[in-house]
Amino acid sequence: MKSSKQKIIIENLIKIYGNNPRKALKMFRDGATKDYILERTGNVVGVADVSLEIGEGELFVVMGLSGSGKSTLVRCINSLIPATSGNIYIDGEDIVHVSDERMRELRRTQVTMVFQRFGLFPHKTVAENVAYGLKVRGVEKKQRRQKALETLEVVGLAQWADYHPSKLSGGMQQRVGLARALATDAPILLMDEAFSALDPLIRREMQDELIRLQQELHKTIVFISHDIQEALKLADRLAVMKDGYVVQLGTPEEIINNPADDYIRAFIQDVNRASVIKVGAIARNPNSFMLESKLVKAAMIEMSAEDREQKYVLDGDGKPVGLVTAARLAKALEVGENDIAKAMARDFPKVDKTTKLEEIFPLCQGGEAIAVVDGKGKLAGVVEQSDVFANMVN
Repeated sequence: MKSSKQKIIIENLIKIYGNNPRKALKMFRDGATKDYILERTGNVVGVADVSLEIGEGELFVVMGLSGSGKSTLVRCINSLIPATSGNIYIDGEDIVHVSDERMRELRRTQVTMVFQRFGLFPHKTVAENVAYGLKVRGVEKKQRRQKALETLEVVGLAQWADYHPSKLSGGMQQRVGLARALATDAPILLMDEAFSALDPLIRREMQDELIRLQQELHKTIVFISHDIQEALKLADRLAVMKDGYVVQLGTPEEIINNPADDYIRAFIQDVNRASVIKVGAIARNPNSFMLESKLVKAAMIEMSAEDREQKYVLDGDGKPVGLVTAARLAKALEVGENDIAKAMARDFPKVDKTTKLEEIFPLCQGGEAIAVVDGKGKLAGVVEQSDVFANMVN
């Protein structure tokens, strides 16, 4: 669960590659284009005046094609690539202007990275690979072995601790790389195309694994990808980059429903909307009854006045405990029953607001409005079959 605190703040970040970046920087600030700067100076503008904020506990995806600047951006966050201009704040500290010694300390304790090609030491065991960051930090052998085993348990590889990486599949090796990053307990995790070298099936499994781990560990994750479907699946929010600029920044639903331009529209044209849009984003006002305040006859009069066929019944905490329909209420009155608790159906469809539309298709077949609940189980809205179908159309 992400908090309202900003963990990483990037302000006017510019990165220029070449022998004379200061000259190119002045030209850029004076309004010259990337192509003009390249032609006149031979310098390449990798990141072009990017500003964005990443919340604590957020899984933030930077997405773009090759050459868009996404990998340069993430490497600037831990100063593997030094910024030409701008500021990058981590917990309020501007890491662009810290000493080399302080930056090394931040990499050991605050910011860790998972690379595309795993980067495992072939001569070390899986456990030794996972413990490497702790060894660099000076943690004693027994303690780092214990931490490595605990982290391997988290990613499902504890039984492989004493094997060498060559004995593992590509997907398993990437899990080791992820475990090595997690073992340091650094609050920020940078992942640069971490799954792109994997086969499609293993890649999907790793995406699911990352989502599971994030729900458990609540890291601040900056994930780099060139795959729009992967980006939309993983992201709390994402930035789409092109030619060093951020073209659009928003939640997956915002990107899908309100593409900023033709470039974004081209990216999302083949995306399965139902795999992106969350139920909470389309839920309607629930129009519910409180259990202790309604009798059957009063509920029936209210539903008739509102021209409604069904409503949810809530307990004192605002949690749905039953569903009443006009037909059930009428039947209750026929037999002289005026207690709404006895008239309501207790078996009803219910989903969390973070559930994707494609996951609720089976629930739509019953004809009942689906109860949408928040993280505390309180009714946040309702979704009907028509709502689902309407949001599957581009």
